[in-house]
Amino acid sequence: MATSILLLISSFSFFIFLQKIDGITLDLIHRDSEHSPSYNPSMDKFQRFRNAIDRSVSRKTSFAAMASVKSNSIGPDSFGTMVLSGGGEYLMKVNIGSPPREFLAIADTGSDLTWTQCLPCEQCYDQNSPIFDPSKSKSYRKVQCNAPLCQAAGSSSCGNGNVCNYQVSYGDQSYTIGDLATDTLTFISKSGSRASFPGFSFGCGHQNQGTFSGNSSGLVGLGGGSVSVIKQLRNSTNGKFSYCLTSLNSLNTSRITFGTEAEVKGNGVVSTPLVQKYPDTFYFLTLEGISVAHKGIRRHHHRHRSAAVEQGNIIIDSGTTLTYLPEAMYYELEASLIRAIRGKRINDPQKVLGLCYEKPSTGEFSAPPIVAHFSGGDLVLRDGTFIEVEEGVICLTFAPSGDLAIFGNLHQMNYLVGYDLVNGVVNFKPTDCSKCG
Repeated sequence: MATSILLLISSFSFFIFLQKIDGITLDLIHRDSEHSPSYNPSMDKFQRFRNAIDRSVSRKTSFAAMASVKSNSIGPDSFGTMVLSGGGEYLMKVNIGSPPREFLAIADTGSDLTWTQCLPCEQCYDQNSPIFDPSKSKSYRKVQCNAPLCQAAGSSSCGNGNVCNYQVSYGDQSYTIGDLATDTLTFISKSGSRASFPGFSFGCGHQNQGTFSGNSSGLVGLGGGSVSVIKQLRNSTNGKFSYCLTSLNSLNTSRITFGTEAEVKGNGVVSTPLVQKYPDTFYFLTLEGISVAHKGIRRHHHRHRSAAVEQGNIIIDSGTTLTYLPEAMYYELEASLIRAIRGKRINDPQKVLGLCYEKPSTGEFSAPPIVAHFSGGDLVLRDGTFIEVEEGVICLTFAPSGDLAIFGNLHQMNYLVGYDLVNGVVNFKPTDCSKCG
């Protein structure tokens, strides 16, 4: 493997090159699974799912606010997603420093900047694991204010000693403030294989307050912006990463893979183009229509679906549980399902989800498959379209959106989802994710 290090800077895009990696796979831990330190055994499955719905609502609201900000806006919020802090659905372990120090953090496809709490703490939230001490890392370096990286990160202030300060504010008024720095990022798989990336840029947070959970020490930015893990490691990973999300009731963890082995190929692959839009943090796709069984639903009744919708009209996100559809598309879907399903309709007791049914006495609820017609291919959604949200209440896990549409994680489960940033596509392959890795 090559050992030379090259940092490429072009139009504020930063790529770390150390080695081409065939692939390294890490666990993605759902925050409500038994593998998570956030797991609460006193909570039943209904309360866990209700909490996930609440997080979806908050996250969607914050994402919509972020997407509505004009692309020429400059400020501390311009590089941090306004997500509900501590509300990410998946956690992952990464290592920073020399020698490597492990930390557990939110894995977020809706954020760019990776950050962790750092000593000395001026104002840190209580963290269960030891806080990262940069003085103990031989490879830690602070970024200077005049560095192009400081501008790319959106920093609006220059600290003592010409050090680049970052600040990220989130939609729930939480925030992280600290020094922009570089250090060695290391991924270590369950089998012990590792890949190291010197010169990785991240936020060393000295003031972190709000609703952050003490079970995690920060955030891993997996978005599409220039300071994200994905963009910084692009030369080493060939711009490829994939994940396979297990179903909610699975006893196994989900997986995320970086490198050429993350390529999704073979029979049954559905491929759809990524669309470049603002903000570049988000991964935009084009949803041309949606159908129940063989009854097509389109945003408008045009002969060609591609002419009926705006390109990049939906984002794909692993941190949002529900799927939010453009309003017209959602209400046509709901009407078609009502015609197709035989059952007693009831209201959602929490008044969040729009289409609910009473669970049959047999315990078997039957609903037709829903097909998402993405540009380039059709994705059959068989799992997670209806879920029992309370005892005896089964609801549709889609919701209408008047602004930002989101393809959520429930409908990505048991698909191998591959992001290929070089070729500009997202690929889906039906997979039993409990058997991956």
